[in-house]
Amino acid sequence: MTLMRAKYLYQLIDRRAGSDQPPLLAVSIHHGVVPRESLTNDLPRAEDLSSYKLCNIGDIVLNRMRAFQGAIGISPMHGIVSPDYIVLRPDADVDARYLHHLFRSSWFVGEMVSRLRGIGNTESGAVRTPRINADDLGDIAVELPPLEEQRRIADFLDVETSRIDRLCRLQISAFSVLSERESALRDLAIDELLNSAPPVELRRYVRSVDQGSSPQCDAIPAEIGEWGILKVSCLRPGVFDPTQNKRIPDDLVVDATSEVKKGDLLITRANTPLLVGSTAVVGDVRPGLLLSDKIFRVRLDSGLDPKFVAEVAAGSRIRALCGASSNGASQSMANIRFEEVKAWPIPQVGLTKQQDFVRRMIRGREEISRLKSAIDRQLALLAERRQALITAAVTGQFDVTTASGRNLTQGV
Repeated sequence: MTLMRAKYLYQLIDRRAGSDQPPLLAVSIHHGVVPRESLTNDLPRAEDLSSYKLCNIGDIVLNRMRAFQGAIGISPMHGIVSPDYIVLRPDADVDARYLHHLFRSSWFVGEMVSRLRGIGNTESGAVRTPRINADDLGDIAVELPPLEEQRRIADFLDVETSRIDRLCRLQISAFSVLSERESALRDLAIDELLNSAPPVELRRYVRSVDQGSSPQCDAIPAEIGEWGILKVSCLRPGVFDPTQNKRIPDDLVVDATSEVKKGDLLITRANTPLLVGSTAVVGDVRPGLLLSDKIFRVRLDSGLDPKFVAEVAAGSRIRALCGASSNGASQSMANIRFEEVKAWPIPQVGLTKQQDFVRRMIRGREEISRLKSAIDRQLALLAERRQALITAAVTGQFDVTTASGRNLTQGV
């Protein structure tokens, strides 16, 4: 083996898209380099993609913020990626698959972690947005085997990791089936209520609605004691996530009347067609988080439980209404008017039945959550096994010509 700095194994590619607009790609921890639209329906952060980096088939792409978590892949196509990514083109005497496996090994990940940089003081650990810089990546010393040995290692790992990946896909498929079951059970329960009582429009119960504002904010979450504006991503059907917020600069005047409180019923008026109209009730929440102008806060009269509305709004009937009634400049971002929200059909049942329905949904969600947790544990074990196998192979702990991935990782 030859000991050398990683920077001598590849060329650093920094060509910008300009007027060239091939598919926008992203790097996923689990899927490698894939079309961004296969991962999310959200709009790209930048409307102008001319400064995005070009990559070619066979280039290795790293997400600088998540490379140490496994967000590294080989590009299967010509495309563009975030200007913050690192694009590498392996040299002729380096097998791209081997280099990709090397970068994902536990040993190399540890080297990356030790070189992370970010905003703040690294010595005290108060670092935000940690990244691996291209220069620091290239400074890592690696032992490179001959090209033929690289190919043998890559061939072995391709076969063995594919076997593990198939097992992962089976687990993920089971996870999807559970999600579909949860949705079907919810719709069945809503239909039972509608069969016993005709629906009424939500407007009958609305007392008031308000929105916040969306000033220019910092692209980092607010710390405790700081003010933050909630992003639309804080809401998913039935789920409120207060960590999805942006810090308000200290020099801006804050409208404290827009601060969210426990029990508030929130509805997104702008998001992707799949998520616009997402509704949830605020649970325990830290002080200092404000509504944006893209979120409705709805107050209801005492005859309708906000949690009941949130559970019914997560059903496919209202989700379909939101997608059909939304409008916007593109299919990536859609808007709904509050008049359309007020037309949502709500089963006209008493508070006792409303609360029974909410408890039923919570019990069902908890049961499915337990099953999903078991799948998560299996996926974690498979990921650990995969990582151990890659690390052992690229660091020469065994001879891949005689090894079996099953035997090597039985104890993992």
